[in-house]
Amino acid sequence: MNKFTAIILLLLLILVTFPVFFITIPVLFYLYNSLVKKNNQVDFAFSQVDVMLKKRSDLIPNVIAAVNKIMTHEKDLLERITEIRTSINNPGLTSEKRFELENEIGSLLGQVSVNMENYPELKSNENMLHLQRTLNETEEQISASRRMYNAAVVAFNTSIQSIPTNMIAALSSYQPKTYFEASEQDKANPSVKNLFGV
Repeated sequence: MNKFTAIILLLLLILVTFPVFFITIPVLFYLYNSLVKKNNQVDFAFSQVDVMLKKRSDLIPNVIAAVNKIMTHEKDLLERITEIRTSINNPGLTSEKRFELENEIGSLLGQVSVNMENYPELKSNENMLHLQRTLNETEEQISASRRMYNAAVVAFNTSIQSIPTNMIAALSSYQPKTYFEASEQDKANPSVKNLFGV
């Protein structure tokens, strides 16, 4: 629905309900405020995902430094993680591209964990164990934050597509928000052969 159509419909609504004008205005305020609230919930949920992703991003140099000492032939993997981490910090990145890069870095970090299984001396290192536990906890927190963000997006997108709030949304230029979705690589079944080196 475009702005002009929304204005015409709202004017018709006001004219038809003029006898109950004092009911129409509070209803319009309520609808507008509910959209603002849902939009703010999406922004808040996104900031929570952002905080967790920043935490993971801060952990990456420590993990790479610890792993790099032993895993010399996995150098390409570590360089790719560092490259993506740098790209994520680009302020001009769209949310879709950022979600794609975050999914890729999550997948690569999973490969680091699998590759570490081949290095008993690295696995037994106390600092590395602590970093791995912290990274696993952070991944769980990121997952929870993504679920919260997607739930807020569902509520917001439903509101801006439902009658009568879609008229208010059109007037306010609200657009549907993007979901944080798993990449195709994350959706694929893991290869047990690769995991256990069979």
